[in-house]
Amino acid sequence: MTEQAQRRPGPLRTLGLVAAASLVAAGAATGTARAADEPLPVTITGEDRVDLSLGSGNGDPTEPQVDLRLDVPGEEHEGDGDIPAVFNGEYTIRIDATALEGVASVDLPCDVDGLVATCTGSELYAGQQYNRLGGIRLDIDDDSEAGDSGSIEVTGAGEGLEFTPLSVDVLVGGPEFVNRKLSLPEDYRAGETYKAPLGLRNAGDMPAEGAVLRFHGSRGVIFPDSYGNCAYSEVTTGPLLYQGTDVVCVFPDGIAAGAAYTTAEPLKVNTADFALRDIFTYSFTAVPPDEAAGLLAAKDYRRGNGADLALKQVSDADPADYARYAELDLPLTNTYDLELTGASLDAAAGETVTAEIGFRNNGPAWISALRSGGESFSFTVQAPEGVTVTKVPQKCREITLPDGGGKGYRCFVSTPLLEDAEFGYPFELRVDRVVENARGRVALPESHDPAESDLTNNSAWIVLNGPDGPTDGGTGQNGGGTPSASPSPSSSGPGQGGTPGSGTGGTSGGGVQGGLASTGAGGTVLIGGAALLALGLGAGATVLLRRRAPRTGGAIA
Repeated sequence: MTEQAQRRPGPLRTLGLVAAASLVAAGAATGTARAADEPLPVTITGEDRVDLSLGSGNGDPTEPQVDLRLDVPGEEHEGDGDIPAVFNGEYTIRIDATALEGVASVDLPCDVDGLVATCTGSELYAGQQYNRLGGIRLDIDDDSEAGDSGSIEVTGAGEGLEFTPLSVDVLVGGPEFVNRKLSLPEDYRAGETYKAPLGLRNAGDMPAEGAVLRFHGSRGVIFPDSYGNCAYSEVTTGPLLYQGTDVVCVFPDGIAAGAAYTTAEPLKVNTADFALRDIFTYSFTAVPPDEAAGLLAAKDYRRGNGADLALKQVSDADPADYARYAELDLPLTNTYDLELTGASLDAAAGETVTAEIGFRNNGPAWISALRSGGESFSFTVQAPEGVTVTKVPQKCREITLPDGGGKGYRCFVSTPLLEDAEFGYPFELRVDRVVENARGRVALPESHDPAESDLTNNSAWIVLNGPDGPTDGGTGQNGGGTPSASPSPSSSGPGQGGTPGSGTGGTSGGGVQGGLASTGAGGTVLIGGAALLALGLGAGATVLLRRRAPRTGGAIA
């Protein structure tokens, strides 16, 4: 039966972007009126094509290639508590894979009888998150041969329901494209042009009728050329993690089995002056021309206006130069400058004053944190002697400072972080007793990231009732003295640590290359970035995000 909705602890978190075909169903919007006797439209969703390789494996054998769900009109439930059903009544889903007998082995969900499975349910929920039927796993067997094909038909029935069926086409030994690996020149700098040698090799057992090239650049990547057989989509609003440019190019000519091809000219990849560890990735896939033509006319794409980008066959290709995935982080040599500023205040006993802790990125680079999915970093705040903190910014929490530092606070900064981001963290302090020249230290963790260009401004002071005369405003660089030896933070500094499996240039392992994602021994400093990214500084903290004027150089024509 279907997987029923469960109570869940908190709001859903978006972990990534998944390409899917658009679904059109009557009454899909919340609140759309339906006649009492009009059936509820339900669309069976899932991957509609699976290509099985005879030689290079077919992914994790425990993972299905098809994830079957039911899409029901309405908005998915958000928040805690029980999830309300939009339909109550019996229904049946039939999964018929008999056409794959002798073609491939099939592992079906629900109640299975041979190559037919039956799933039943009694409740449906808006959207498709909570209407999962299960997965279908496909593999080659002893009878599988190149060119074998068949389909899986998924249909539904239920009183008061109208199902849109799903057909999953399966091909054995078809075209299988691998992509030419990329390598970045060691001296590549932000603002320069990288000429990417794109290419493909058909490692499958059958020729392809045509090919589609998709390439993507994150926010700091620019594609200056505009090819007539390509279409471009630029995202410049919304979460920084997902801003960038997506391009799809269509090649209608056949791709021979075992043959290798390259683009007639390298693809120009520019980077903005603020770029650092931005991602460029590309891939070729086998798509027949009649299907590929519709890609150029997609709603959110703009057709190129220059000459076509062409492919040419190469005869001396080394199979070792090709891989399933091809991507780069670029550039690796830019820098940013994180700066903390403190405050110098005068107050009598019983007074309450506000110490505005300042944080900013002086650039020139942004902190993308793309490989870590936008993980946050933090700095610590110690209040001066003789005061009580009466109000704390929302993105700060009370902690015990390391190495016997006593009570303090940890404040978080979300990433990605713009190249000119600036935040204020106001702490309200009540003076319980006057202590002349009382000081509290504000400090980022010790940094070992070569991208951090200036470590001298990574700490500052809150100075209360200091000596007369000019001071540095609490930066600790003059008038207030140089900070004493840094405390030992419980985490590594900006740019250290990371997420398992992250790396540079598409390789696994290694530290996070996205900037300031880090964890450390002795206590976790950084918390999950995806959750923090969704938060503003909120009440009790002021925010000033300044962005430079839109870049004009290298814009797509």
